[in-house]
Amino acid sequence: MKLRYLVMALLFTPCLALAEAGTALKDDTLRAEPYADAKSSGLLKRSDKVDILEKKGAWLKVKAPKGSGWVRLLSVKRGEAGKSNEAAGVLSVASGRAGTGQVVSTTGVRGLNEEELKNAKFDEEEVKKLEANSIGAEQAKKFAEAGNLKPQKLAYLPAPKSDKGSGK
Repeated sequence: MKLRYLVMALLFTPCLALAEAGTALKDDTLRAEPYADAKSSGLLKRSDKVDILEKKGAWLKVKAPKGSGWVRLLSVKRGEAGKSNEAAGVLSVASGRAGTGQVVSTTGVRGLNEEELKNAKFDEEEVKKLEANSIGAEQAKKFAEAGNLKPQKLAYLPAPKSDKGSGK
């Protein structure tokens, strides 16, 4: 009878999930919340062993030797250092993580989870707002000159065929 209650307690207690191991790739600041401007809650030093407790967008909640808090996803390598096997090698090739350092980075992470991405819908009005803010190459050049910015060779996207991209 006691075994049944123990099994039920384990099944219905979400806080018993085991943390994933990781290693700090660089020095960084631990944050109280998953935001770059959040208050500092500790320090993370390169090579520190961490327990990854949670993931939210481009942030990981970790327990480190000098505190706990949120740190940027790219500051931590997931998995235990020094533990490697043949299966892991095959998985790293399949995931694109094979090669020097085995680090894969991504840009444009804005905290969208899988459910939000699945439920995303095209919004023509929002696209029109974005297009209304576009400018042409000549206007961009004038803006740069006005700000005393050094000229650089840039490839501009062609202006839309309507008058929206003509610089108004």
